Amino acid sequence: MSVIQKIRDKGAWFLFGFIAVALIAFILQDGVGRGSGAFSASSAIGKVNGTKIELGEFDQKLNLYSQNGQDRNSLIPQLWNMEVDRILLEQECDKLGITVTGKEVADVLFGENSPLRREQQFVDENGKFKADEARQAFAQLKKTKNAENLQGVIQAYIDPIKQQALRSKYDALLQQSAYVPNWLVEKQKADNSSISKINYVFVPYTSISDSTVKDISDNEIAAYIKKHPAGFEQKEATRSFAYVTFSTSPSHTDSLTVYNQVLGLKNEFTNSANTQNYLSRVGSEIPFLDAFLPKKDLKMPNADSIKTLADGSTFGPYLDGGNFVIAKMLGKRTLPDSVKVRHILVKTEDKRNPVLADSVAKKRIDSVEALAKAGTDFNQLVQKYSDDGGSKATKGEYDFALQQFSNISKEFAEATFYGKVGDKVIVKVENDAYAGYHYIEVISQKNFSDAVKIAYLAKPILASNETINIASTAALQFAANVKNKQQFDDEASKQNKPVMIAQEVKENDFSIPNFQQEPVRNLVRWLYENKVNNVSEPMEIGDNYVVSIITGINNVGLKSVAAARTQVEPFIRNEKKAKQIIENKFKGSSLEEYANSAAVHVENADSVSFANPVIGNIGYDLKVAGAAFNKDMVGKVTTPIAGNSGVVAIKVNSIGAAPTMQDDETIKQQILGQMRNAAYRGMGALRNAATIKDYRFKVY
Repeated sequence: MSVIQKIRDKGAWFLFGFIAVALIAFILQDGVGRGSGAFSASSAIGKVNGTKIELGEFDQKLNLYSQNGQDRNSLIPQLWNMEVDRILLEQECDKLGITVTGKEVADVLFGENSPLRREQQFVDENGKFKADEARQAFAQLKKTKNAENLQGVIQAYIDPIKQQALRSKYDALLQQSAYVPNWLVEKQKADNSSISKINYVFVPYTSISDSTVKDISDNEIAAYIKKHPAGFEQKEATRSFAYVTFSTSPSHTDSLTVYNQVLGLKNEFTNSANTQNYLSRVGSEIPFLDAFLPKKDLKMPNADSIKTLADGSTFGPYLDGGNFVIAKMLGKRTLPDSVKVRHILVKTEDKRNPVLADSVAKKRIDSVEALAKAGTDFNQLVQKYSDDGGSKATKGEYDFALQQFSNISKEFAEATFYGKVGDKVIVKVENDAYAGYHYIEVISQKNFSDAVKIAYLAKPILASNETINIASTAALQFAANVKNKQQFDDEASKQNKPVMIAQEVKENDFSIPNFQQEPVRNLVRWLYENKVNNVSEPMEIGDNYVVSIITGINNVGLKSVAAARTQVEPFIRNEKKAKQIIENKFKGSSLEEYANSAAVHVENADSVSFANPVIGNIGYDLKVAGAAFNKDMVGKVTTPIAGNSGVVAIKVNSIGAAPTMQDDETIKQQILGQMRNAAYRGMGALRNAATIKDYRFKVY
């Protein structure tokens, strides 16, 4: 977490959920439609072949999908791609007459793999989906007029079911359309068996030093791009920039200040009678854990010293991650690392709502205890009396590991781990999902070992306001002193700061690889609102102030010379090396003369495969492979070929066929498999053919 963010107060925001009670009103329609939606906005954040992606609906889905805790900003590009694919799929399926009926949706919704399983009211205590009850509940509410809930249900359940069904049908249509004619099988079989025998002379480009190749000019780069445009198409605008950082990480002085603060609390912490209350009062980055843990599982720094502390004594301060910590030994016990128990619960509360009066619940659990001790079958008691639905399928039995101690109700855990085998006790649990009276029998305990309870007083090492101000001032001065890239580099050199580079940043990006998981949206917006050589004001990103300068703007179309240079330079350099090698080292007309001239040997390749034309030290080179299987060149020597890794001249000795072990049907199925796999790229083809307008930058 950003140090700066930890110092400054942050606002809170919340997400809203949707109630799935109006679903039947939609399902019982004859077909499946999208519905008008209660949150539609007149403004659109995009168009796909003329169909709008409405801002209101997009935001509503964004809120819905972010309820699982995922970062909202990281969801925006994912949701955008989903919406584009949804529209493209619906448009294509509409043309093809592919539909999904209300019955098909209902079959999924009320089927064995229903998404309604996530709703607790539709699942029984054994985890079985109550389809009939779900149908009845929705039927009773089918006349609801709550448009907000209806739209939420559509987005949460109906749309995903419909989209999955459409996609399955569309993919199946493409896959089933695959056809392999006999001539293609014959050709594939012939290609797979084709073998060429060649001799060759090879001079690698690495035999010439890069330093001997003169600098590559912008005109040469531009000419190469023009000659090979397909490899340099820019489908989306991008920006590149350089930047320097000014760290706001804690200084040595800041670290020492925190160390002294923790040290000053050591005596109080050591002598505190109620350690938990003390830590609540002074605060600690490591939460208090009222539980014993196996000694062998302690992995913190200085664990060996901490394990041997006497009860009530402390160790530290010591450094643990970004905190200074004092550890206090609260106690030692010998405990099992696993236990098996069975229990019966009589609830007094359920999600803060009263179930039974306390006195009634106590009488009932006392009766359960009496029946159990009298020999009544325990499973019968579980099925009849227990309010713990999850235990009914296990006869009330549970297995727990000591590491789970803190995740179990405190009273339950203590009775389970601190007791002994054969104990039969009643404990009362409060303020818990399982609040009420528990009748517990300890069945077994295994693998006893030493365990300890330790409390930690931990304070984070944070940057002081002085440290942050120093970094901010230095960043401001840097930004004020530079007006172009040369000055930027010179100033960075004076201050001994490395200049970092970031490229291919798109206008709707919410992350930049160089910045890991830090929020960079403000930086991206700045890049697209300014021009080349503009220098930014310092931006607070993570634990740094960042000063940036725009170094390149790459618009849609062919890449600029600057953007393509790193990609193109190796090819042009190899072209120049190839010219030098051909002019200076390939003298004569036979392989022997070429070899003598280049001071290399004539190499031999007896089984170059057409299906996989990898040749010795040359590697995979289609130019060379093409010459090796040119029937007009049998018995002849090619002119020097400028290949991928060097210059090659070959002599084709023969072209023949090797025996193949594959029959026609096997080859046919392989081709069909490749075609059907290609069907899964159907959405990519639809995207490439579509007209997509993206206006997200105006909103997010």
